[in-house]
Amino acid sequence: MTDSGYELICNNCRANVSPNAPTCSRCGAALGGGSSTARMTAAPASREAGALAPVGSLAPAGAVGWYRPASSLLPAEASRYGGFWIRLAANIIDGLLLAVPLLVLESMLGPGIRLLGLVAWLYYPLMESSTSQATFGKLACGLRVTDTQGRRISFGRACGRYWAKILSLIPFYLGFLMIGWTARKRGLHDFVAGTLVSRS
Repeated sequence: MTDSGYELICNNCRANVSPNAPTCSRCGAALGGGSSTARMTAAPASREAGALAPVGSLAPAGAVGWYRPASSLLPAEASRYGGFWIRLAANIIDGLLLAVPLLVLESMLGPGIRLLGLVAWLYYPLMESSTSQATFGKLACGLRVTDTQGRRISFGRACGRYWAKILSLIPFYLGFLMIGWTARKRGLHDFVAGTLVSRS
């Protein structure tokens, strides 16, 4: 994101990119930026809210991309992110995949065996930080978890995202409901961890 509140997106794949990045982290397209490139300092007066505008005299010199207000998305862009209902479906699939075999295991070994929480803690971060960037439920729904630049997240960040879901539960699941109205369909735990859930 630039100092003026606008962010640069790749002209090729529309991923969010740093104004100083020389190439797109997702598709590798040349952006023309660099550490010596001046950042955009003001928005063109003719820009309409939510509209994309090609980089120009106020953008980093030689940058190949588009600027947009960080708080708004075009409808076509919004569809690139996983919304509330498809993410709920993915979580239901993951819940069934985790709960059914563990409940069977507990019935065999006794009620004192509580593995669900431990397995879930390992399952979500390991899968979301893996090369697939998604749990089995998200894969089934065509979703993947990335950072805000579209890159694969680390195991540590995935763990932070998992535990931040506790905040999304309070109060009344409000942090999860935020997915329905935030610009890039982010829950509170996504804001805390700096992540996105996009359609693959």
